[in-house]
Amino acid sequence: MQLYIIRHGIAAEKTEYKNDEERPLIDKGRQKTEKVAQRFLEIGIHFDLLLTSPLVRAKQTAEILQKHGLSDELEEFSALAPNGHIQEWVNWWLESRYKLEESSLALVGHEPNLGHWAETLIWGQPQDKLVLKKSGVIGLELPVGSDPIGKSNLFLLSSPKWLF
Repeated sequence: MQLYIIRHGIAAEKTEYKNDEERPLIDKGRQKTEKVAQRFLEIGIHFDLLLTSPLVRAKQTAEILQKHGLSDELEEFSALAPNGHIQEWVNWWLESRYKLEESSLALVGHEPNLGHWAETLIWGQPQDKLVLKKSGVIGLELPVGSDPIGKSNLFLLSSPKWLF
């Protein structure tokens, strides 16, 4: 099973919004995300499901990916919000139909959570070693049908500039 962990695009500054959850992507963030989506199409990536944080900037990033035909399904997943817990996602995944070998999922969210999630899936705990840039991607191969924590393999770690 392939899991793509994608950080939201460049968003408005925190000082511009009272509520961090409402910060949208800025034009540069949209443009970079569009280029990443186009590159994914070129190399034949398609997601069975896009799960996104409920925060505006992550939802907008996921919507751009979906608009380019990278997935027919898009759902909000509260654990992808800042300070969400990976075990909530793991429990969901283990009960889902997406744990099959041929499945491909994408998670859209925030740092440092996403980097920590990837590290936990690879090494069993966060290491503070993986840095995911805005619109960047981490690709993991997860074991089929079993707990993926500490048993997943990294196959992609890229900032957006290396994708286009």
